[in-house]
Amino acid sequence: MSTRSVPMLVISGLSGSGKSLALNALEDLGYYCIDNLPGGLLAGLVDEIRSSPTRYARVAIGIDARTGADGLERLIALLDDKAEDLGFRLLFLEADTAVLARRFSETRRRHPLAKDSGLEAAIACERQLLMPLRERADWIINSTETNVHQLRRQVLRSVGQAGSGGLQSVVLESFGFKNGVPLDMDFVFDARCLPNPHWIPDLRPRTGLDSEVRAWLEQHERVENYYSDVLGFIRRWLPAMTEDHRSLLTIAIGCTGGQHRSVYLVDRLGQALDGDGQRVIISHRELET
Repeated sequence: MSTRSVPMLVISGLSGSGKSLALNALEDLGYYCIDNLPGGLLAGLVDEIRSSPTRYARVAIGIDARTGADGLERLIALLDDKAEDLGFRLLFLEADTAVLARRFSETRRRHPLAKDSGLEAAIACERQLLMPLRERADWIINSTETNVHQLRRQVLRSVGQAGSGGLQSVVLESFGFKNGVPLDMDFVFDARCLPNPHWIPDLRPRTGLDSEVRAWLEQHERVENYYSDVLGFIRRWLPAMTEDHRSLLTIAIGCTGGQHRSVYLVDRLGQALDGDGQRVIISHRELET
């Protein structure tokens, strides 16, 4: 049996705080993700990971109040055991009660602990039940004032530090300036100087992912020059970013509405960087809202 250290992340926290989003983000980092694992299966999973460290090089497990008190006790015992061959880390997500209640109301989901006592009482009970996990957390993220894109980047930045070192991912995000500039980016590029497909009636309802829009943009020399300059900048400075021991590089490209030019550029840049062997995570903010 190999004794190579296997990074093993546990994702826990309050219902509605963003645990599913965190697991999705970790999948983009190459983690083998398992959500809502029953506590009784923990020991078996640990044995499986130990027997196949190559297959399960990085694992993320979602465990929360749904597993029950017994399952949480088993998890706490594993965390306290601090097995040397499993690099256990715990990410805990939470949010203010009013925000959690609003999220449940908007999605019309039922809180897993809700009975006759009401939603706020269920949230309070869950906080108390999960407090031992919170006290053992390596990272705590409060999602009260974050949107899904910001939370995703917070997860990637936090957990990226537990990786094998070096730049693990490049995040490329398109956005529309009319809806505000992302606040937590490393670099922001403004594509509003490029020809705008919005003024072409047949292209207006389409996006930068459509072949018709791509073909129209690529016939303009300014677009090609802009794309080449941005790609050259990224390629030139990626080695320096890697040497700086950062795990994540975030780059935003904006146009007026976040529908055509920025989407096209992010998608094309992502393909080029992926061809270079970089792990690329693409997000189109205005298309996903």
